[in-house]
Amino acid sequence: MAPNTTPSSGNASPNLSVLDAPLASAVHPTAARRPLDAVTVQGENTIYTDEHITSKFYNRGADVVVQEGGRYVIAPTVTPFELRTQRKVPRTGYVASSRVSPTFDTQNFSSLMLVGIGGNNGTTLVATSTIRLGLDATGKDVYAPLSDLLPMVHPNDLVLGGWDISGLPLDAAMKRAAVLEWDLQRQVAPYMQQLGAPLPSIYYPDYIAANQEERADNVIPGTDKAIHLEQIRKDIRDFKAANNLDQVIVFWTANTERYSEIIPGVNDTAEAILASIGRSHEEIAPSTVFAIASILEGAPFINGAPQNTFVPGVIELAEQRKSFIGGDDLKSGQTKLKSVLAEFLVNAGIKPLSIASYNHLGNNDGRNLSSQRQFRSKEISKSSVVDDMVAANRLLYKTKPEVEAEQGTARPLNPVRLRTHVDSSGFYW
Repeated sequence: MAPNTTPSSGNASPNLSVLDAPLASAVHPTAARRPLDAVTVQGENTIYTDEHITSKFYNRGADVVVQEGGRYVIAPTVTPFELRTQRKVPRTGYVASSRVSPTFDTQNFSSLMLVGIGGNNGTTLVATSTIRLGLDATGKDVYAPLSDLLPMVHPNDLVLGGWDISGLPLDAAMKRAAVLEWDLQRQVAPYMQQLGAPLPSIYYPDYIAANQEERADNVIPGTDKAIHLEQIRKDIRDFKAANNLDQVIVFWTANTERYSEIIPGVNDTAEAILASIGRSHEEIAPSTVFAIASILEGAPFINGAPQNTFVPGVIELAEQRKSFIGGDDLKSGQTKLKSVLAEFLVNAGIKPLSIASYNHLGNNDGRNLSSQRQFRSKEISKSSVVDDMVAANRLLYKTKPEVEAEQGTARPLNPVRLRTHVDSSGFYW
């Protein structure tokens, strides 16, 4: 898709079709194309060559020894790191539909393939960011787009694609998700329409709520997980070749799955998990199949949901193949805000006793979480924020042995009440 160059009307009547939007609109300053050397660091710890940017970083911390009588002995520590980044931005991909094969010019393009591209997260994934560089000669702060700091793929150069168990075209899926406001849908609908329908995805009914079955009209047939693995690998290769890409990134934005049981000889080692896929073991989740397919194809895999996709066997396989995997939930909304506020209160010596939250964009995500096994994955993810907060300040929160010694009985370590609920409309709070 070409960069936006003309302004949008911004005041269209809701009686018009969402497809009446122009295919171009004004470019926000953070999305404008910038020179690759927009920011240059001059210092002994940063070296520029034609191929790489190499930087030395010193992580300064402290080791603390707690002695009797409440005394602390602190030893400062310095851990050196050397970081290297390629200056050439690779042609990268993000996958949506095998039916779309755009023709590109000589610019560098990138690809991002999303699992669950037709869902709430997949149809609304956007981000911009700026970073503070320092002070100018007058003492004022200077900010620049984060992409100016290091070579990054421009959003307009991403080739988008992906899989979904629902075959609804992406413009219609966006409308069904009802997350974006109507006028924003109107503006981006023509672009979403160009992406077409998702690739067929993997559907194992045991891993998501039963109420998702009605959407599952676009699935890879059969129950043989080895065949499913090979199909996903083929999809990645085909998308990469069709769009002449250097790199493909796979991003799980699909429904939250139930937790997989960790079983010795099944998913605890790389060898075991590959053998388990070969015999279609029931504890191999769809997200794990996607992760392994990405690892075997050398594609970075990012997990945007709270299930335990990265069982020990997946981690070992990624280490063996030197492939990048990461992520355990998209903590970009109320969870992020909750963690920031909780840390602020605890560091200020204020003791939170209860945290309640409500997600007003639950929609199908919340509907899937109405099943207890799927909600348990989300509950673990949410409570981990509270666990970290509690562990950060033992002056406010006592340890489990201290509580048991005082009360004479076992009590939960975490004294903070984390209230969550899924109501009949599919919202969780």
